[in-house]
Amino acid sequence: MRLILNVLWLVLSGFWLFLGYLAAGIVLCVLIVTIPWGIASFRIGLYSLWPFGREIVAKPRAGVASFLGNVVWVILAGWWLALGHIFTGLLLCVTIIGIPLGIANFKLVPVSLMPLGKEVREIRRGGPFDATLERR
Repeated sequence: MRLILNVLWLVLSGFWLFLGYLAAGIVLCVLIVTIPWGIASFRIGLYSLWPFGREIVAKPRAGVASFLGNVVWVILAGWWLALGHIFTGLLLCVTIIGIPLGIANFKLVPVSLMPLGKEVREIRRGGPFDATLERR
C-alpha cells in the first residue's frame, strides 16, 4: 500500500514539491551563511519526494538554536514552501482519490515551516521476528 501511495504522491504532487525544496536549498547554499538551512531544505525535500513509510520526529536535543534557526527559515523560505503544501493539498482534496494525499500535504506544513530540530526516520513495520529481536 505504501508503494501505491508513494507512486501516486510522486506523480500528483511530490515531484513538484521536491523541486520547490531543491530550488530553496540551492539558493540557500549559494549564500554561504545559510548553508545549514539549505541542507535542511534538501533533507525535507527528499522526504517530500517519497513520504509514505517514513516519519518526521523531533530531535530530543534540539533547543534554542533550532528555534532561532527556524525563525530565520520561515522568513527566508518556509512560508513559500508551506503555501505550496497548502495549495497542493487543497487541489488534491477536490478529488476523492486525492483526499489522502491532500491530508498528507497538510501534515507536511508544520515541518515545511520548522525543519530544523527534526529528523526523518523509517517507520518500522511489525513483523514476526521484531518482537523476538527486541527481547534480547
